[in-house]
Amino acid sequence: MSGLRSYYPEIEPFDSGMLDVGDGHSIYWERVGTRGAKPAVFLHGGPGGGLSPDHRRVFDPDKYDVMLFDQRGCGRSMPHASLEANTTWHLVDDIECLREMMGVERWQVFGGSWGSTLALAYAESHPERVSELIVRGIYTLTKAEFDWYYQFGVSEMFPDKWERFVSIIPEAERSDLMGAYHKRLTSDDRAVQLEAAKTWSLWEGETITLLPDPSLSDRHSEDEFAIAFARIENHYFVHGGWLDEGQLLREAHRLKGIPGVIVHGRYDMPCPLRAAWELHKAWPEAEFQIIEGVGHAFSEPGILDRLVRATDQFASR
Repeated sequence: MSGLRSYYPEIEPFDSGMLDVGDGHSIYWERVGTRGAKPAVFLHGGPGGGLSPDHRRVFDPDKYDVMLFDQRGCGRSMPHASLEANTTWHLVDDIECLREMMGVERWQVFGGSWGSTLALAYAESHPERVSELIVRGIYTLTKAEFDWYYQFGVSEMFPDKWERFVSIIPEAERSDLMGAYHKRLTSDDRAVQLEAAKTWSLWEGETITLLPDPSLSDRHSEDEFAIAFARIENHYFVHGGWLDEGQLLREAHRLKGIPGVIVHGRYDMPCPLRAAWELHKAWPEAEFQIIEGVGHAFSEPGILDRLVRATDQFASR
């Protein structure tokens, strides 16, 4: 594994704040790097995952001015775990509000996992605002992808973890596990909500890396993280992200002319490689990298290496 690129050094924001985006929501944002350098926006996963300090560290701080933010309802954004006025299209509008606040015409868009979904939705809606697009762990929110992770597929790879995931749902409700969880995650009973949230969240925390990573599963078990993560993610998924089936791939022709990189782990469990392969065919101008011997998480060595190389490659554009 010698020669693999890793994170830039730890860095603190040079500016941060809360932005009132309407609908009762206020989102936390921060900027890192060098004010006035190449603009970029980082879109975190989940939905509902929030920011981590490591997200700041995939960009050369001397060459980039990076906007990062906690999407509606998660991280430091308020109100916590709120599902009201919280859809893909609200977030696309929020990204535009942040771009206008930053005062830039175009910026690099970087997103992984759900962040790749949001990046594609934004870039297809506002292609003229995107200088480059870097996406990792592609997820296009189709029924086949949902079924693979929440009904049958990954269940066969992780039968031990799956047993715990379905254990809180009665047999009669198991034909629609996303719906069964939705009922519990929106329950008025906090204890019911929390049990469902932690179980939902841990299923993801324990299946996103090729090899177990206790730091990820521990974070997914924290009460406040799990409540926002599970409620918001499930809310988005039961509504299909407010996208028509297959919409992101169908609209990928709008990305024509945008330089890009697609990075995907061969053994990505939550986001099967087929979606990335189909995106590659629909957007052939983008560089396509299948990373062998890894799963889904952006922190896995081969994936992180390729992402840092991608931001470096565009740093002087």
